Amino acid sequence: KALRSSFPVLELPLLPIQRHVYEANLRNSRACQNYTELQEKVRRGGGENAVIRHTQRNRKLLVRDRLRFLLDDDDFLELSPFAGMGLPYGDIPSAGCLTGVGRIKGLWCVFIANDATVKGGTAYPITVKKQLRAQEVAIQNRLPCVYLVDSGGAFLPLQQSEIFPDKNQGGRTFYNEAIMSAMKIPQLKVALVCGSCTAGGAYIPTMAEEAVMVHRIGTIFLGGPPLVKAATGEEVTPEDLGGARLHAVSGCVDHFAWEEKEAFDQTRNIISTLNFHLPEEEEEDTAKRKAAERPLHSPEELLGLAPRSYSHTLDVKMIVSRLTDGSRFQEFKGRYGTTLLTGFAKIHHLVGIVANNGALTYEAALKGSHFVQLCDQRDVPLLFLQNTAPAAAPTLSAAQAEANSNRLKAQGSMMSAVACASVPKITVVIGGCHGGDSYAMCGRAFDPNFLFLWPNARVSLAAPGHADSLLPADAKQEELEEESSAFFSSGRMWDDGVILPQETRKVLRDALDIIKQQRHQLSTEKKQSVVLRM
Repeated sequence: KALRSSFPVLELPLLPIQRHVYEANLRNSRACQNYTELQEKVRRGGGENAVIRHTQRNRKLLVRDRLRFLLDDDDFLELSPFAGMGLPYGDIPSAGCLTGVGRIKGLWCVFIANDATVKGGTAYPITVKKQLRAQEVAIQNRLPCVYLVDSGGAFLPLQQSEIFPDKNQGGRTFYNEAIMSAMKIPQLKVALVCGSCTAGGAYIPTMAEEAVMVHRIGTIFLGGPPLVKAATGEEVTPEDLGGARLHAVSGCVDHFAWEEKEAFDQTRNIISTLNFHLPEEEEEDTAKRKAAERPLHSPEELLGLAPRSYSHTLDVKMIVSRLTDGSRFQEFKGRYGTTLLTGFAKIHHLVGIVANNGALTYEAALKGSHFVQLCDQRDVPLLFLQNTAPAAAPTLSAAQAEANSNRLKAQGSMMSAVACASVPKITVVIGGCHGGDSYAMCGRAFDPNFLFLWPNARVSLAAPGHADSLLPADAKQEELEEESSAFFSSGRMWDDGVILPQETRKVLRDALDIIKQQRHQLSTEKKQSVVLRM
């Protein structure tokens, strides 16, 4: 049972003097939220014709329908839904696969599900990157991993140079499968074969600890019937070459299912064999408890608090008060280094918050370093709310040079503290993610457990309008404006997804639940090597 707390309440309503900034931010939030349009485009997958072919001719369920059968409910945390959009080689909706974390039998599990309506489920470079990120989330948070395999292997025109040879390309998926089992992380990799597993895709189920295969629609082979005919002249059906009947007898898969619904039931039963002991639901009136924990102000107000630019930033405490339980916040070093807000709060779980409230000065960086080490000492997860300065501080005099030198040293100390902290870290970019300051605020390079962007966020070395010395040409400035947008970033998997400001509290609550689950596993030590197939 957690210790009771009575943190001070942040009473920060919107003041009349802040109204014009709030309304400008609100207009920008509504304008930059092509979120809904992109979401609809992504949900259509490979398009109407591909969906008809998948459901009617091939008699398969769509990938989101499969998740409805597999997961306890529709309330799952989807990762990088806009990955693959706006790439040089075209739009690849959801990078051709859905990844995320959802509950199965009450247990949070990572899922990786191919969408066969997008180029037959073939893997593009961005597909591989998305799958590897999902496996990384599973490793970091010790989560069971479920693969819904319906893949045609690598997208051959891009195979050699961008998919196959390098360390973090195609083969890394299989390496991760073996390593997760060997480390005895709670990674029961259940491969549910509900479509083709051709070429490289065939290794996913064969390296899993348990595999379920569906009759007639599931196949596993390195080369399909067309390749067999070209090589030997023999005509063979997919079912005879690598169907569920064949592989259930050969021992290649462990469970045979007549239809997809049966396969999902079998997968859910496999998950129930994992050695977890989840806490029982409390019998108290949870509705009243949740009502008492809600922030004092509406989360919808976060739309007007999301800064359209650095000059439109309001006090970050206003954002914190709309995210934490009961708008309560225990500030740390409140009168020192005031351009960085640090302190403790609860978002369903106790968390240490580090939030930009101006430039990351010498004092602010020292304060941040102290607070990060304090949270690491107490095993308290860290939440970074990032809105860094749009450009580096200028050096126009000897005094400024000395000040900037001290500032860099303090920021280096904070970077070291963040990098070496062993506690889970979550980063939300609420404004700008620029320059070296972003590293001290646990940017992507510093390996947070989760990193999300608001739609208004900007990700670049220097913010648009502040990079004249770097990009003097107008055309380059326009390019920076486009390439620094949140959706450009998310399309390339520089984050774990764009989330709406008003949904941030729910996303953070789920992320903290996911991170905390590993303490309920009964056995975590490595005692034996990976389970190998016959």
